Amino acid sequence: MTFSPIGIDIAKAKFDAAALRNGKYKTKVFQNTPEGFKAFLAWLQAFQTPHVCLEATGRYGEGLALFLVDHGLAVSVVNPAQIHAFGQAELSRTKTDKSDAKRIARFCLSQRPLLWQPPPPAVRPLQALEPIPVGTKA
Repeated sequence: MTFSPIGIDIAKAKFDAAALRNGKYKTKVFQNTPEGFKAFLAWLQAFQTPHVCLEATGRYGEGLALFLVDHGLAVSVVNPAQIHAFGQAELSRTKTDKSDAKRIARFCLSQRPLLWQPPPPAVRPLQALEPIPVGTKA
């Protein structure tokens, strides 16, 4: 099956996307907001069977990953150590958001990581709760 690996380097305010097709990249930057998610979804329409890969960065990527899964897309949330080791194996030294997104797309193509399974809807609000520091009263 042919798929289009899409690498995402995500940050608090924005995310860089890199689509790898026929050895060439198409890149774009989106806002890490619901409006940015919709724009990204529209951008993905140009790619056959997209498989979106992003690093597990906690809350920064969670909203995007949930949005994409809810829209029926293949999403992998990968341990950052795996991406780092992959970059070291490639002898990759460039460190920009755009180059990181490209590296994640290459990782997705070569490793075909498992698809992410989001938490059940009933659990999601619980995960959003802030922990109470030890030794304080609620």
